[in-house]
Amino acid sequence: METVSAHSLEDDAPQLWEAFTAACSEEDYYQSWLGLQSGWIDGSVQALLVLAAPGGQLSPVAGWPQQGNDPVRLSDVIERVVEEQCGLLVELPERHYGMAYPLFIEDALHAVVAVELTVHDEAQLQHAMEQLQWGTAWLELLVRRRQAEEDQATLFRLKTAVDLLAETLGKEQFDEAAIAFTTELAAASGCERVSLGFMRGGHIKLESVSHSAEVGKKMNLTRAIEQVMEEAVLQRCEVTYPAQDGEVLICREHEALSRQQAMASIATFPLFCRDQYVGALTCERAADQPFTQRDMEFMRSVSSLVAPAMEEKYRLDRPVPVVLWQALCYQLEALFGAGHVGRKLFATIVLGVVIFFTTATGDYRLTADTSLEGAIRRAIVVPFDGYIDQAPGRAGDLVEQGQLLCSLDSRDLHLQKLAKVSQHRQMEQQYQDAVANHDRSQAVIIRAQLEQSQAEMDLLDARLARTSLTAPFSGLVVSGDLSQRLGGAVEQGEVLFEVTPLDAYRVILKVDERRIGDVAVGQHGTLVLSSLPDNRYPFAVDKITPITKAEDGRNYFRVEAHLQQIDDSLRPGMEGVGKIDIDRRKLIAIWARDFVEWLQLTLWTWTS
Repeated sequence: METVSAHSLEDDAPQLWEAFTAACSEEDYYQSWLGLQSGWIDGSVQALLVLAAPGGQLSPVAGWPQQGNDPVRLSDVIERVVEEQCGLLVELPERHYGMAYPLFIEDALHAVVAVELTVHDEAQLQHAMEQLQWGTAWLELLVRRRQAEEDQATLFRLKTAVDLLAETLGKEQFDEAAIAFTTELAAASGCERVSLGFMRGGHIKLESVSHSAEVGKKMNLTRAIEQVMEEAVLQRCEVTYPAQDGEVLICREHEALSRQQAMASIATFPLFCRDQYVGALTCERAADQPFTQRDMEFMRSVSSLVAPAMEEKYRLDRPVPVVLWQALCYQLEALFGAGHVGRKLFATIVLGVVIFFTTATGDYRLTADTSLEGAIRRAIVVPFDGYIDQAPGRAGDLVEQGQLLCSLDSRDLHLQKLAKVSQHRQMEQQYQDAVANHDRSQAVIIRAQLEQSQAEMDLLDARLARTSLTAPFSGLVVSGDLSQRLGGAVEQGEVLFEVTPLDAYRVILKVDERRIGDVAVGQHGTLVLSSLPDNRYPFAVDKITPITKAEDGRNYFRVEAHLQQIDDSLRPGMEGVGKIDIDRRKLIAIWARDFVEWLQLTLWTWTS
């Protein structure tokens, strides 16, 4: 390979500089730069410039001279530079040298430039390496400029997208937000028309068109835009017409709309949100303004940022029947579709509970606070005014029939009886004298007085007999304690003791007025006493007292029953809980009865 003469390079330098400064693309820039670099290095034979792709692969972008070069001779040098991450000088056959230098920007390899040259001394090699190092600054300048432009474009896209998002969120209703969004996007992107559609019933429905408050008047155009949107959503990707380089997609509907609108440029972006495609955004331009890659990135970022907000407003602004129907469909899909194991398990449990309560029945038993009373409660009262002499009995004592409970002081009665006896004897003597003297009238009078006196003595005897108050039958003294009143006065009719038998009891149940309608005479139940929780005592209802008693803020009816089983452990006054067996009902009717009745009363109160 022959060395290019210095004279030819000097002759071409003005053209290379002109091409370098007027480069309109990166390829022209790289080619003209490499030509200048080769011209500045004495003895250069050929040169090659390779760029590092994002995946780390190297690709040649420029070569010098453009014809007749052999880049294979420099490939080994470039690979060693990439491996060792530094500049290298390698001797090649035919007394040539290979020189390569990498370009690192922010610790990342961007490019490698390699030059094959012939030299006469070491100083020429050093000068060539310095020239190559200084020349890479032009490549770094291009990369920095490109990054700055990309950053500026990204910042512009983000600012515009944020402004559009703020404009959208500032509207309360979906229609207002959609019109504002499409109109602002059309102005920012230079589009003649921007259309927004959302999924409804499995198809796209056009919801908003820029610069237009009414949608749907032009039915043909509306249907064409909806078909364009559906075409992009079905393919799950962006569709442009005319198609960009390397894009192989079906764009039949886009082509039809473009012809309808005088060969307009069209780009459609599917809106993806909540793990599904919810709509599409269609942008239209004039035929002489096709969508560039930068335009696509801008509108892609805008749609990605604003789509969730628009979809949320669209969902919240739907009619209530539509919301309910879609929520039902979603729940059914989650229930009968794939996945959602937890929801299916929960639904199975709920269904099992519903079936159980629909079919299961149980004994309905009415619960009420209960107390025991003696079937008979005999009162021991004072027969006449007097004073207490003895009081061996007291409440809680078990007594036998005829056992002394209390005695009254009988001394005054004995004295009165002695006086009456003496008076009676005197009258008997007078009666005998009247009979002896044959005084019949006097005898009749004295006889009547004797009978009166005898009656008074009989009364005193009866009172003396009643000074001892005894138990009328065997049982329990439930009230009365005179141990602190010995010698005290009592009045006739005063109750001193109450005695009840232990072989007959009466069960008293306090039934809530809301449940009294379920109780009937003859029903059976079971009693459990607080002091005897292990025992069960059956009873039968005898009487329902039609009088209520207020207690603890509720009204209760007094229901009387008798025990069907009695043992020696029972005592009057014991309390517990009784349950009356009503009938068999469904369990849900038993457990939900209080709530159902409360709801009925509440509705009656509101509707009255």
